[in-house]
Amino acid sequence: MTRSKKPSPSHSHGHSSSAERRDYAGAERREPRPDRGSAPRGAQGVWLYGLHPSAAAWVNSERRIHRLLVTESGRAAMEPAMAEAKAKGLNRPGITRVERADLDRLLPPGAVHQGIALDVAPLPEVGIEDICAASESDSSALVVVLDQVTDPHNVGAILRSAAAFGAKAVLVTERHAPETTGVLAKSASGALEVVPLVRVTNLARALGELQEAGFWSVGLAESGAQTLAQCNLTGRTALVMGAEGSGLRRLTMERCDVIARLPTQGPVGSLNVSNAAAVALYEVARLR
Repeated sequence: MTRSKKPSPSHSHGHSSSAERRDYAGAERREPRPDRGSAPRGAQGVWLYGLHPSAAAWVNSERRIHRLLVTESGRAAMEPAMAEAKAKGLNRPGITRVERADLDRLLPPGAVHQGIALDVAPLPEVGIEDICAASESDSSALVVVLDQVTDPHNVGAILRSAAAFGAKAVLVTERHAPETTGVLAKSASGALEVVPLVRVTNLARALGELQEAGFWSVGLAESGAQTLAQCNLTGRTALVMGAEGSGLRRLTMERCDVIARLPTQGPVGSLNVSNAAAVALYEVARLR
């Protein structure tokens, strides 16, 4: 899918410096070790960390990268991605060797960084109009719509499932949705680079635009009169899911074409929203 080239936030403007262009992916330098054990300087953009998010970003031609910080083991793990980026002719900065303790201080407490941290600019924004346009030639296009799901771990996990089952995008609300941080990217395990995370101002209006583009909107709620398996999901489909606890808002439910449920039962009758999304995406794939 071609991403629209809307302007990135102000800190992502500009081009790589000539020094950066000369310091091509694979060149290596060591971050000066300041006295008193202070960590490397903060990010110009956003820190991604861990092997899968970092490797996926490194080989993504649409992702602009400021710096790569690695430990010795992190550098070895990134070798395949660095080779792929070089083969693609991507402009990448040189890598900076650091100690694990530097990354521990630089990143959020408990971050599982695996010796890798990547300072990146935000991806170009994608609008709902881009998703609709990209679906014109795909009669079975699938998207996931999240109604005020705020946990970055859940949104990241849903992105990962969306990538695994071929969804074209995950839509979230501009407000009441997590920022695109390293936590979300880590949970997405690289899927952030391949499945657009589309932010919309008005979810009800966005559902209307999807319906105009031929999408059948299926809201998931325990109150659904039929199971997801009983729905006709062969055409363009939007799976609409709400936050845990509150579920789908009333106006969102009213804008859906049908409300369906998963056939859960027993003493624990509901699923975490990311688990429910994975099950629903699998069910759509199975029915097709």
